[in-house]
Amino acid sequence: MRRNKLFDSNERGSTLVEYSIAVTVFLTVMFGVIEFGRALWVHNALADAARRGARYATLHKASEADKVKNVVVYGNEAGGGDPMVPNLTTDNVAVDYSGFGLNKGTVSVSVTNYQFQFVIPIVGTTITMPNYTTTLSGESVGLIPKDK
Repeated sequence: MRRNKLFDSNERGSTLVEYSIAVTVFLTVMFGVIEFGRALWVHNALADAARRGARYATLHKASEADKVKNVVVYGNEAGGGDPMVPNLTTDNVAVDYSGFGLNKGTVSVSVTNYQFQFVIPIVGTTITMPNYTTTLSGESVGLIPKDK
């Protein structure tokens, strides 16, 4: 009687082992792609937040720096609601007016020390994102700030 090689007792379970190895590799790559995509989204959102804050700052005086920080973090000057980027706070934002006035000086808005949190439990750590800075000139679109 001829035995079928497929059901040989020496090879029992090898399909399960091969499947588990392939699934482990596949899931590792898939979660890596997801985390990379999240990190890229946060990178773009932080760069955009710095640009948005600098545009807002060119139309407002230095005494309104808290409003600029709220625009960067919350998207509005009142500062209500959830941050536009998770875990972003006004402590991560710096606003620097330098010789600012109509057609002179600059304003810089920086987002610094932002900690990106991975959600995959295997990685389970944070990384510090680079600093994002946008500097614009003091054209002010006709608005002359009263103080520096």
